[in-house]
Amino acid sequence: MTTTSVPPAAESASPPPRSVLRDPAFLRLWAGTTASGLATWALPFVLGLAVLHHDLSAAGLGVVLATRTAGFLAAVAVGGVLADRHARRAVVLWSALAAAVAAPLLGAGLGHSLALMTAAAVLAGAGQGACRPAFQALTAETVAPEDRQRANAAMTLAVRTSTLAGPALTSLLAAFLGVRSLLLGIGLLWLVAALVPGRGARGSASSTVAAEVSAHPVASTAPAARSGFRAEFLDGIREARRHPWFLAGLAALVAVVALGYSATAVALPLVSRDRYGTEWVLAASTTAYTLGALGGALLVARFRPRSQGWAALAGLAAYGVAPLSLTLPVHPVVVVAAYAVAGAGIELFNVPWFTATQREVAPDKLARVSSLDFLVSYGLAPAGLALIAPAVDAFGVTPVLAVCAAACFVVPAAAALVPTARHFARGVPRAAD
Repeated sequence: MTTTSVPPAAESASPPPRSVLRDPAFLRLWAGTTASGLATWALPFVLGLAVLHHDLSAAGLGVVLATRTAGFLAAVAVGGVLADRHARRAVVLWSALAAAVAAPLLGAGLGHSLALMTAAAVLAGAGQGACRPAFQALTAETVAPEDRQRANAAMTLAVRTSTLAGPALTSLLAAFLGVRSLLLGIGLLWLVAALVPGRGARGSASSTVAAEVSAHPVASTAPAARSGFRAEFLDGIREARRHPWFLAGLAALVAVVALGYSATAVALPLVSRDRYGTEWVLAASTTAYTLGALGGALLVARFRPRSQGWAALAGLAAYGVAPLSLTLPVHPVVVVAAYAVAGAGIELFNVPWFTATQREVAPDKLARVSSLDFLVSYGLAPAGLALIAPAVDAFGVTPVLAVCAAACFVVPAAAALVPTARHFARGVPRAAD
């Protein structure tokens, strides 16, 4: 069977390539992706300020955020198909422009029309969802295979830095600007995301297929006639099923997001208040998580273990220390340290996961497979949050956290037993064994 994997031994022996941060095409893509991530993060925060200013009710905020999520989930699958049908750059342009238009519409409806805000939130979510798989595929078109892990690490560093610095920056701006002005600022960020990235240096989806046809001989022959949307989406699912490591890793990711992340999101404020009697533990733990993620991204930019898939799944399993620390009567510093470990572990998984998907999946189906990743992981996260709170009420915080911590450890370990999970590759060269 043909393999696209690079022998780990060869990777460590080769001289380090020129930094991807010196590539103007990547820097443009990085700037656009960073702007989209910052705009996505900022919207709930700015709408929360609207509640504080009594321009939006708490119930209205819930409706707007829920409809934004619905728009995201509906559009992420559509965006995956469109990004494989058409130029990925065009999909990024139009989806980001849609999100940019939604921002001033949210401002226009603020305090006047919840219906307008709801419609604008759907449009904003749709823009966000459609651009995610397109950005993922555009990275593969822009960056050479040997540079993609560094490129993905640079992307996640930008996202984590925005998460860390964003609250302070937004709070500072809120002292001088109103909520509507901040929403216009979000629209400007989406304009940056729409206009700054360039066309992939390696061309469109079709030319990428031609360039990598030898790596994917089974899946890279284009059909003579265009299939329908449903058929093309199902074709993406079939491509995902060709990669057992992808299905196993996705199952592990879902377990950690829907159980571990959801449990800690509900339990950490309760434990901080009831056990430690202070909000400091909540603030310090969330900050430590982001700092740990930054450290993990820096590490994985250079770290190339021989069994990269196993290392990535071990990093994912490390999230289990966060709910585990909340079950034990430990010093609050231990909880903060556990969150730092959890943050680092998430990025030790994320970066190799994205890189392996860009390497292993047939180029003409990459956006659809990426959309499946986002659809499942993002789609089940709200379900986890909805179930955790009633479970805590029924069984108590400690038993629920213990079960969720066990799931974080056990499911990634089970995923590692899938033969292709060791290297996140369908086939492994003999030199890597």
